[in-house]
Amino acid sequence: MSEARTAVGVDIGGTKTAVGLVREDGTVLARAETRTPAAAGADAVLATARELAAQLIADADEKVHAVGVGAAGVIDPQQRLVLSATDTLPGWAGTQIGERLEDALALPVAVDNDVRAHAVGEARCGAGRGRGSALVIAAGTGVGGALVLDGRPLIGATGIAGHFGHIPSVEAEGLPCTCGRSGHLEMIASGPAVLAAYLRAQGTSAIPAGDLDTRDVFALAQHGDAVARAVIATAGRALGRAVGGLVNALDPEIVIIAGGLSHTSDLWWEPLRAGFRQEAIDLVSGCPLTRAELGADAAIVGAAMLAFDTLSTRPHPASTGIRS
Repeated sequence: MSEARTAVGVDIGGTKTAVGLVREDGTVLARAETRTPAAAGADAVLATARELAAQLIADADEKVHAVGVGAAGVIDPQQRLVLSATDTLPGWAGTQIGERLEDALALPVAVDNDVRAHAVGEARCGAGRGRGSALVIAAGTGVGGALVLDGRPLIGATGIAGHFGHIPSVEAEGLPCTCGRSGHLEMIASGPAVLAAYLRAQGTSAIPAGDLDTRDVFALAQHGDAVARAVIATAGRALGRAVGGLVNALDPEIVIIAGGLSHTSDLWWEPLRAGFRQEAIDLVSGCPLTRAELGADAAIVGAAMLAFDTLSTRPHPASTGIRS
């Protein structure tokens, strides 16, 4: 029997960069993280990731075979570069992650979006282990995710598959979205949207910085605040209805709910399940709806899984690249 392989998974976000030494079964053997030097620019961000990964490789007791990166932004996994990014990472767009890390670390490097890497981790090694298809929805600062087929994330023709926060939502009708449109799911179902809805219901649109955040809204709801309970229920129901519609269209074996909101109470989960039941047609209404299992390690594990895939040349139809 051949020795189990290991890879380094790298998770580059706007706030923190984390790395992990991961076996093919998803076991995380070692982990390290630090703040992402976002304001210092792309070179500094990439240098931080490189240094963390290099140290992990140097300290490893076993051979490291590849490196996988889940990075913030719209990623072209074939060219292994950042197509576009928000102002959270200034100058990040255009960064050639794969080539530069491959040169520095002398190992094969796979690169994809951090949310898709998170989804792959959950689908292959977490709540979706053993399933042929999984729809992973991450609800937190935003709403995103991926459809994972036989362990590979659907990327799409332009690289943005999984932007579930930008599908229409009746509950968000009239609310302006960060993308420039209006009425999108993220504006009612994300963590910041819960806080914004609570403020609107209180007759204000702004509060002094640090006075209230989304966690406070959930705490108020637990203590019986009717307004807080109502906005949380609306957020959960809106997400559940959207998930129901996606399941009708995609027919996955399982739906995995990840992100910060997945760790909240039944005040959110029960409306989510009710919204799902409202929209899911009978043939798919039995699709399991479950909480993610891997937590902060999901993107690291998923990035490592993508790294292992680079060691095989077999193409896969679910991970077709971006049209040239």
